[in-house]
Amino acid sequence: MHKSVLLDECLEYLNIKEESIIVDCTLGYGGHSSNILKKIKRGFLFAFDQDEEAINSSKKRLDEISDNYEIIKSNFENIKEELYKRNIKKVNGILYDIGVSSPQLDEGDRGFSFHKDARLDMRMDTSKPFSAYKLVNTYEYKDLVRIFTNYGEEKYSTSIARNIIKEREKKPIETTLELVEIIKNSVPEKYKREKHPARKVFQAIRIEVNNELGVFEHSLKDALDLIDINGRICVITFHSLEDKICKDIFKSVSEIDSNLKRLPVIPEEYLPKYKVVANIKPSKKELEENPRARSAKLRVIERVR
Repeated sequence: MHKSVLLDECLEYLNIKEESIIVDCTLGYGGHSSNILKKIKRGFLFAFDQDEEAINSSKKRLDEISDNYEIIKSNFENIKEELYKRNIKKVNGILYDIGVSSPQLDEGDRGFSFHKDARLDMRMDTSKPFSAYKLVNTYEYKDLVRIFTNYGEEKYSTSIARNIIKEREKKPIETTLELVEIIKNSVPEKYKREKHPARKVFQAIRIEVNNELGVFEHSLKDALDLIDINGRICVITFHSLEDKICKDIFKSVSEIDSNLKRLPVIPEEYLPKYKVVANIKPSKKELEENPRARSAKLRVIERVR
């Protein structure tokens, strides 16, 4: 069962009232959403997801609680457009949980897992044409190195990329375990003993296939426009690159312009509209119960004017 990470902290920091309008940008299997729905007796929940399976599973779960919700089958990069369509211009809380849900990782046939054999896929939205298979078999050497280094922080990017090119010249690389084998043959023995050697490369490919960083940055900027005064945005990240995007965006909207800092009184219109409220890591207890939470971080921002 997928355990929602930092659940209690999110529920606390979202500051949910009975009449709140809340957006869960990453519905997944409904862990956060179901708990939010219980708290908004007279409010409404909008939840985004592209994964048909997650949507069907969550719908059953949410229907048992109330019907004050709508699941929007779309990427959260369309948050503004989709809410505007529904005549929603302002909301009280927005939540992002930027991790792949456990069922997706555990499900062999989607190609996210480096433990199970499946066709190379890794698409969050299976209607999109670009997949891990295409990436692994068509990207040039320099592009493979770039994504493994930037998105996976993989120190053996060059040898892995070189061996991928060498193997695919013989025949296309079709499955996850074929790719795992190539990665294993590209790194030293000691490295294989530390952690699974394919972990970082698979993460990098997943991020590239789904344009996760670009989508997240675009969406978070739109979320800041949508949030009402006293409303909050909670973002859970599992990866230093996503965390950096979040941190930089939050910093840019919550700090006073350095040129104005020297003024004795700063005019109201130049004061930041947002303030950073929290930056939290999972508790020791949560880490014991859910090891997948180890790299999670929660950042919270509030609109103050």
